[in-house]
Amino acid sequence: MDADWLEVTIDSVRVSLVSPHRIVVLKDKLERFLPIWIGPFESDAITIALQGNQVARPLTHDLLKSVITETGAVPAYVVVRELRDETFFASIFMKVDGKTVEIDARPSDAIALAVRVQVPVYVKEMVMERASIRPSQAADGVSREEAEKLEPFRDLLEDLDLDDLGKGEEKTKDN
Repeated sequence: MDADWLEVTIDSVRVSLVSPHRIVVLKDKLERFLPIWIGPFESDAITIALQGNQVARPLTHDLLKSVITETGAVPAYVVVRELRDETFFASIFMKVDGKTVEIDARPSDAIALAVRVQVPVYVKEMVMERASIRPSQAADGVSREEAEKLEPFRDLLEDLDLDDLGKGEEKTKDN
């Protein structure tokens, strides 16, 4: 594990009622929020696991968990390690035959697995610096370029209920 990795929690999974967009919001100890666009299936997979719900048939991430554990591998942690061309990259780290193995993954899949196997989620400091948002950030303190990059998240983040932070429950947009 690197010193520049920050442990994060899953703050929430956000669903827009007016569009198909979903984001998972990760939160670090410094109260920075990292919104990551994810697909609807991954959104459901994360939410189902966070809520402790059972499904009649295994979802893909449940199958992945079973394959990993049945082959003797032990998941250790996941890391959102890079942001390149506005795309996040992650890795799943596992112990296999006494060695640590790193497997490339989409952040949504890595997080869905982490919730199921109950391992920590980390984000590289560089990624948090580039893409995180603080609720207290004043709009006039953000450059035009940064504001344009944040625009797609504005509606979802405006609905952020600070009283419910850290509860990991699904949030929905009111309009």
